[in-house]
Amino acid sequence: MNLVTLGTSYASFGTSPGYGCVADRAEEQRRHQEGLPYIDDSPSSSPHLSSKGRGSRDALASGALESTKAGELDLEKGLEMRKWVLSGILASEETYLSHLEALLLPMKPLKAAATTSQPVLTSQQIETIFFKVPELYEIHKEFYDGLFPRVQQWSHQQRVGDLFQKLASQLGVYRAFVDNYGVAMETAEKCCQANAQFAEISENLRARSNKDAKDQTTKNSLETLLYKPVDRVTRSTLVLHDLLKHTPCSHPDHPLLQDALRISQNFLSSINEEITPRRQSMTVKKGEHRQLLKDSFMVELVEGARKLRHVFLFTDLLLCTKLKKQSGGKTQQYDCKWYIPLTDLSFQTVDESEAAPNIPLVLDEELEAMKIKISQIKSDIQREKRANKGSKAIERLKKKLSEQESLLLLMSPSMAFRVHSRNGKSYTFLISSDYERAEWRENIREQQKKCFKSFSLTSVELQMLTNSCVKLQTVHCIPLTINKEDDESPGLCGFLNVIVHSATGFKQSSNLYCTLEVDSFGYFVNKAKTRVYRDTAEPNWNEEFEIELEGSQTLRILCYEKCYNKTKIAKEDGETTDRIMGKGQVQLDPQALQDRDWQRTVIAMNGIEVKLSVKFTSREFSLKRMPSRKQTGVFGVKIAVVTKRERSKVPYIVRQCVEEIERRGMEEVGIYRVSGVATDIQALKAAFDVNNKDVSVMMSEMDVNAIAGTLKLYFRELPEPLFTDEFYPNFAEGIALSDPVAKESCMLNLLLSLPEANLLTFLFLLDHLKRVAEKETVNKMSLHNLATVFGPTLLRPSEKESKLPANPSQPISMTDSWSLEVMSQVQVLLYFLQLEAIPAPDSKRQSILFSTEV
Repeated sequence: MNLVTLGTSYASFGTSPGYGCVADRAEEQRRHQEGLPYIDDSPSSSPHLSSKGRGSRDALASGALESTKAGELDLEKGLEMRKWVLSGILASEETYLSHLEALLLPMKPLKAAATTSQPVLTSQQIETIFFKVPELYEIHKEFYDGLFPRVQQWSHQQRVGDLFQKLASQLGVYRAFVDNYGVAMETAEKCCQANAQFAEISENLRARSNKDAKDQTTKNSLETLLYKPVDRVTRSTLVLHDLLKHTPCSHPDHPLLQDALRISQNFLSSINEEITPRRQSMTVKKGEHRQLLKDSFMVELVEGARKLRHVFLFTDLLLCTKLKKQSGGKTQQYDCKWYIPLTDLSFQTVDESEAAPNIPLVLDEELEAMKIKISQIKSDIQREKRANKGSKAIERLKKKLSEQESLLLLMSPSMAFRVHSRNGKSYTFLISSDYERAEWRENIREQQKKCFKSFSLTSVELQMLTNSCVKLQTVHCIPLTINKEDDESPGLCGFLNVIVHSATGFKQSSNLYCTLEVDSFGYFVNKAKTRVYRDTAEPNWNEEFEIELEGSQTLRILCYEKCYNKTKIAKEDGETTDRIMGKGQVQLDPQALQDRDWQRTVIAMNGIEVKLSVKFTSREFSLKRMPSRKQTGVFGVKIAVVTKRERSKVPYIVRQCVEEIERRGMEEVGIYRVSGVATDIQALKAAFDVNNKDVSVMMSEMDVNAIAGTLKLYFRELPEPLFTDEFYPNFAEGIALSDPVAKESCMLNLLLSLPEANLLTFLFLLDHLKRVAEKETVNKMSLHNLATVFGPTLLRPSEKESKLPANPSQPISMTDSWSLEVMSQVQVLLYFLQLEAIPAPDSKRQSILFSTEV
């Protein structure tokens, strides 16, 4: 069945016999000519002279043949990717040419009118506004006309480097265009103001949507189109990087592309200036002066902007400060932003706040981009350390890491913590978890019991107090990786199974439940929630959860009283009416958790004791895809086998889970993110595996999070990922392409190349996840949140492709290379979720729901 309509099928491409490592081939020929004995230089054995016996020669020949085949396979995959990159570049050139054509279209009539008695623009104005546009069009038209037939008549030996080299040599035209760009925009703006006819023309320029759709155009403004060449030239090196990455060093194109890249880089360095934001570092000495109870770095919301503050709780007041920028040789200093005597402080409730500030939410995509940068820089630092490079290079990378981590900590909190002063002023902090917010409230309320009168500080007293903070502070550094010692644990990466058994110590019966939080990249995230145990003082939940860890060091548990009477408790900070009864935390020690056995623990909190069991499985072990020995079931069985047996397009388990979630789970907060009860998930798994006819009845009686967990588990236990092992490396390469048009072309070609069962199941799931995200305002699950949950589940390769630790005896911790791989998987799924439409035939997508005879 052929679903690919966007491009050529690449399965028939051969491998060029001429590509390989020239140096290795030359050395092999030299040894053969000189009759040198074979020396085994492999690290697993001592160097020795091989026997000249037939058996030894056969063994060597066999090993060499296997190595050659593996090398040829890798080479073929790389060269196949090269074709996809070039196809994407062609598609990008088509779009760019259509933009240049749209600019040229009004030029002729404008020039003709300039010679009449009623010109729209003068000849000089036309020359200024459209300066060098005709020349740019001719350059790229020639490049496109040269590249198109070579890509159409493709072979791995095909050369295109000369075209890119020539294109790079003509960048001087872009220099002239860029130098004139400011004047062109200024002239166009003045002409629009002076001439209504030109203003109308400049807002309604039409560009072709694509080469094949001659009648389909999109409306663009003159300002937008004039910026296209500027944007194009600044990304020229990125396109060449992508192409070079997939061009073997022995390919004839390689030196030509390197030359083109060198020319492009030199050109860009002459017109670009990169400005790197500077951020202050924080290192202080400890001392004593006034009694300090608590201090912490927090994010304050000031007129809609996020500001990093150092907040100090003293015995009689709350002080908010800003660290001054330090110049060379000067000691650290603070500026006081405001203070509130504890007797004048109250916690603002929604009813009291008529104009509570809106919290500006940061897009999940932006936070993910910051995490990717952080992981990349960490990986670079480790590489520099292994290479024993100079300390200057490492220090530069550490500075970049500090900047990115500071930015992430500034942008990630979203939970409001509002304080109000008796003088009428209110202040809003943003905190990452309910645990921290409750901790601040408790400490302040406890101290307020000891404060009895208000006061005000003179400017001198306030200055002295602020100066003392340098010595008094207990939190010296922003909680960044860069501030950790080398021997500190980087945290755990994998899965933590937690059983919440029971709790004791409540003074009266109430409706009780618990939530679990873990830290990731410096801030805490809510990961699981037990069911509400009604009217009891001794709840016995006995619920198991599986929580994914990303560099986590701490597990937090909060115990709440569920308040069904909304008028019983005032709503603080616009969050929840439920009251925190107790909170506690446990450190996740890599050494203690490494044996992967259950460990029981008791967490004490305000007279309450919660009993837990925890078990950790590292990502290297937990994410192995293991085929099921029982092929009659559905879990661990290839998706094509299941659909063939069921005579369906999409597995029954996927359709049933999606149907139940869409019936009653679309508005469930954290659907797919919040863990379901593990015992319920295992019960559903067993029912689906034996084709239990009552499974739909079971599902209707279970918590919807357990159904979501069952669906995730099904995809996670597939013996091969939905995106397949074969195409996984190409998806990872495709999502990294710089040019958006090239990326779209490559990603769609790859997607539509998936086996039919995989493709149709993915499209079915994709439509469902988009419908879930439409309810984001209620369920808090954005497209990015869903991609984070499902990306590794759908793309993570099977065991043979996984990267296992080189030394499993070392403490298990987060690896930055693995983190980058997971983020790449998230980005691939997010890309498809954000596409408005995927060009698969509608009839095929619609038939998924109806062609399901079992």
